[in-house]
Amino acid sequence: MSTLLLITSAPSSIHAWHGLALAQALLQKKQDVRVFFYQDGVNVANQLQWVPDDQRNLSQAWAKLAIRLPVCVSAALARGITDHENAQRHQLLSDNLAQGFELVGLGELADAVQLTDRLVRF
Repeated sequence: MSTLLLITSAPSSIHAWHGLALAQALLQKKQDVRVFFYQDGVNVANQLQWVPDDQRNLSQAWAKLAIRLPVCVSAALARGITDHENAQRHQLLSDNLAQGFELVGLGELADAVQLTDRLVRF
C-alpha cells in the first residue's frame, strides 16, 4: 500500500511532527511513502528558520529520511522561500531552500494523488 503525506501544518505545529513520525514508521515497515509540502507546511523547507539547541530540527529530520521532499513552489515563494533558480527569475537577493527539498508545481501533487492508495493530511 502506498501513502501520500500532505503536510500543510507549520513546523511549529505538533501535526507537522506527527507527519514525520508516520513517514518514519511507514518507511521502517518498507512501505511506499510520498510526501508533499503545501500551505504553511512549506516553512519546513526554509533553511533560515532558527531552531534552539534544545529542540529537534524538523527540516533536518525530514532530510535524514532520504526520500524525495517536494515543496509547492507557489506556496513557498509566497512565504519567502526560494531556490537559486527562482531567486534569479524573480530578482530576489538570495535563495534559502533547505538542503534535500525541491520546489515543484501543483501538478506533482495531482500525480501523487493518482499514484497512491491513500492520502493523509497533517
